[in-house]
Order: sequence, then C-alpha cells, then structure tokens
Amino acid sequence: MARSKRSGEAAGASKRLGKADDFGIQTTTTSRAGAFLFTAVMFLVPAVAFLAVTWEHVSIFTIAGACVVGFLCANAVHIAFEWEKAVIMRFGRFNRLAGPGIYFTIPIVESEAAKVDQRVRTISFEAEETLSSDLVPVDVDTVLFWVVMDVERACKEVQNFEAVISLAAQTAMRDVIGQICLSEIAMRRTYLDDELKRIISEKVDEWGIAVVSVEIRDIVIPKELQASMARQAQAERERDARLILAEVERDVSELYVEAAQVYGQPDAALKLRTMNLVYDSVRENGSMVVVPSAYSEGFTETAANAAQAARDLGR
Repeated sequence: MARSKRSGEAAGASKRLGKADDFGIQTTTTSRAGAFLFTAVMFLVPAVAFLAVTWEHVSIFTIAGACVVGFLCANAVHIAFEWEKAVIMRFGRFNRLAGPGIYFTIPIVESEAAKVDQRVRTISFEAEETLSSDLVPVDVDTVLFWVVMDVERACKEVQNFEAVISLAAQTAMRDVIGQICLSEIAMRRTYLDDELKRIISEKVDEWGIAVVSVEIRDIVIPKELQASMARQAQAERERDARLILAEVERDVSELYVEAAQVYGQPDAALKLRTMNLVYDSVRENGSMVVVPSAYSEGFTETAANAAQAARDLGR
C-alpha cells in the first residue's frame, strides 16, 4: 500500500511539472520587465538605424532586412540579473555560463538554454499519514530551504530540479518518521531537522543543489490519539504526584521514629504522627475536631506517660 501510494504521488507530481504552486514553491517577487525592455531596445535600435540608412531605397526587402538585423542584434546581446546565471549552448552542447550583467552570444550558432535563479528558495511539503515506528499515523508539515549551487550540473542532470527536490524531501520525511516513535517526533524536532537535511543533501548534492536548512512547522496526530495521549499524560502526572507524596510520608515517618527514640519510647512514633495530623487539620481549617477513641488513646497514653515520668523525677 505504501509503495502504491508513493508511486501515485510521483505520478501526480510528474503531471504538475512546471507549476510552482503545486509544489508549494514560493515564486520570486522581482520583475523581469527591465530585461524584456533591454531586448526590445536591442531589436528596435538596429532595425531603425538600418531603415534610416536605406530610407531612400525603402522597400519590402529593406524592411525585411531591418527586421533581420534587429533579430540578430537582439539574439546577440543579452542581460542577466545579479542572482542569475545563463546557460549557453553551442550547436546543442554546453558551452559556458554567462552573467550577471551583459553578455554576448553568436546568433544561430549559440543559444540561451536557461536562466537559473541562484537565490535561496523554499518548498513547503507534507508527509500525510506517515507511520511512525510504533505504527501511529502522523501528518508532518515541513519547509525546505535550498539553493542551486552548480548551475551546469543542475541543468545537465535534472530536467526539473524543483520537482525532484520536492519528491526527494517527501521520501526522506517518510523514511525518518518511520524510524522513531510518536513521542520522539514531538520532542526531537531538532534531530529530525538535522536528519532530514543530511538525507536530502545526500540525494541532491550530485545534482548541484545544496540544502540550506529543513524546519518542521507542524505535527498533527489523529484526534482520537490526542485524547488518549492526554489521558496517558494525566495518569503519569498523577502517578508522579502519588510517588512524591509517598516518599515525603516515608521521610516524615523516619523523622518521627527518630523523635520517639529521643524520647526513649520508639513505639510512640505512630502516636506522635497521629497528634501531628490532628494538629495540622485544626490549624488549616480553624475548626473543632472530634477525636475518635483510637486517636484519643494517643493523647491519654502519652499524657499518662509524661505524668509518670514527672513523678519518677520528683522522687
């Protein structure tokens, strides 16, 4: 089932190649209007100059000649922005990288195959219903920051590197989530980020793409599991509270045993504790307490013993 689901994702992605929004890719906000204007000027200026020179003999041939001159000039002089690299092909084979700034090509012989943006880009992807090591389905929303470092290798090796890195990130996410349990997914986000970056980098480094960072934005588990996990956490807190209370009670009982030994009557430790409990109850509530017979014996016997000790000392 997992294999068929993964293959379905790959097929769906292949149908969406070239659509940045389908992969969660944030498109640039900069404009290429300046580059288009430069190309138009490089076409119009030589064409107008050619017509001006041949105006006395203007004809359909001179107009066609002006268009040819403008076309050749527009295809010979180009401009690339600061963050771009132009891939120049000569007779269908890679020749060089050009830019940024103005660069020249030989019309017809050379052509500009692509302009690659070398700024940091982001891809938002999700791993839906991914099974953890304890077989709990989780949805993980992640952001990947990446950049094309080697333009030549990226253009030669990969047809659409945006789609490739998106699918590689989804596959790596499923592999990492499947290795750890649900509790570790929530507690070890930094480990997941580093592990995802390492796995994705191993896959895409050979294509000239560098992974800057990977950050997990959200982890979603089924609602029924959220309720059970909340009950489990509450039970664990209650258990810890009971253990702490038992340890405190043990320490207090040991102190009362030591106090009873100082008095010379080890059997009186429980009676001292009884008296202390009654005292604490009266002090906190500020009310009268009716002492049962079992508690009253602790008072009467202790008082009688104290009186007997006083009489012995008097003799």
